[in-house]
Amino acid sequence: MSTMLLSDKLPYCPGCTHHHVTRQTSKALEKLGLAPQDVVLVTDIGCHGIADAVFATHTVHGLHGRSTAIAAGIAMALPAGKKVVVFIGDGGATIGLQHILEAARMNVPLTVVVHNNFLYGMTGGQPSGLTPPEFKTVVAPEGTHLPHHNLCELVHDAGAVFAARVVGLGDFSGTLAEAFAQDGFSLVEVLEMCTSYTPKFNPDFKLRQAAEAAGYALGSWTNPPRPPFRLQFGAQKPSLLSQLKLVTRKQQARLPHRLGIVLAGSAGEGVQYAAESLARAAVAGGLHATKKGSYPVTVGVGFSAAEILLSPEPIRYHGIGEPDFLVITSEDGLHWARPKLLAMRHGRVFVDASLPKPEASVPVEVRDFRTPFGAKNAALLALATVAREEALLPEALIAAFDPQAKAAAPVS
Repeated sequence: MSTMLLSDKLPYCPGCTHHHVTRQTSKALEKLGLAPQDVVLVTDIGCHGIADAVFATHTVHGLHGRSTAIAAGIAMALPAGKKVVVFIGDGGATIGLQHILEAARMNVPLTVVVHNNFLYGMTGGQPSGLTPPEFKTVVAPEGTHLPHHNLCELVHDAGAVFAARVVGLGDFSGTLAEAFAQDGFSLVEVLEMCTSYTPKFNPDFKLRQAAEAAGYALGSWTNPPRPPFRLQFGAQKPSLLSQLKLVTRKQQARLPHRLGIVLAGSAGEGVQYAAESLARAAVAGGLHATKKGSYPVTVGVGFSAAEILLSPEPIRYHGIGEPDFLVITSEDGLHWARPKLLAMRHGRVFVDASLPKPEASVPVEVRDFRTPFGAKNAALLALATVAREEALLPEALIAAFDPQAKAAAPVS
């Protein structure tokens, strides 16, 4: 029995060519003198994936189509001398095509073995992106009449050091061994037949003839060797945190307890910047502060909101259930904040004078935030106003980000 396998009995359907791919893979790995502990097999969703239980190597079972991405992470971190092999079906290869192409482009040192039996076997025999046009399946009884991807050509163009296509019959362990021996990305596409679904819809199916009729050229394609993408083992890199500009404490604010402030306005009107400015000022005042932004995926339109926590004690949780101050500077902000406003049972609300005064069970203060310095400074002015009126921070710290104070400062 192969040293790569734990059992001679494989878990596939009778007659399935997956038996042959597993045995040829084992044989190829042994040809290279690899020990099971030097090999990591990453399998995908599909019938081939149940090989995990019989391989004596390290095994990892991935999500559908994502096995190459998982394998790439493993291969990048392993030192030379270890071998990472991906088992993936034609369905998984179609789903994860971008992962395969990127691994080829980056020259990640791994080998992808594609079990191409022209269909999704585990889910009932549906066609994949590698199904030939005339091949009949359960959902396409007349064939798809769509050209299939040429996977070997795609990875070759993406930079694969080695790509090959074989029919999954006879001894093709030499081709697999050649692929495994590469110190870079390689792929072997093995053309197979699913014994459960292929004969049902294609009773006269012959694998070699079908491959030829579909234009599946057999052979291998190479690119000049180039350095594999491998992370430097044990390399020390500076922390990203070291690039942050530290905030120096300048004064000591007298805040008796934790305060939650919610700022709601419009995208493009400096809401996030204003919130960060207040948080920085609070830290400069010796307080602890957190800031959390919220906005739609479109980023440049609609609402923009921020939650700021100020506290004399370290902040263990940055959520705000009910704010102490809800500050609204625009119609977008009012629309977004209305549920929060209606739920408030304590605290105060500040709204811009351009907005209708909302109904609330807490005091609502109306201020003109947008007129003095325009919409782009409304959020800054709003937070500076609240901070000053509520004496949250020393005046010098508020003045540092208050546009009104900056405008009034003498020009030197």
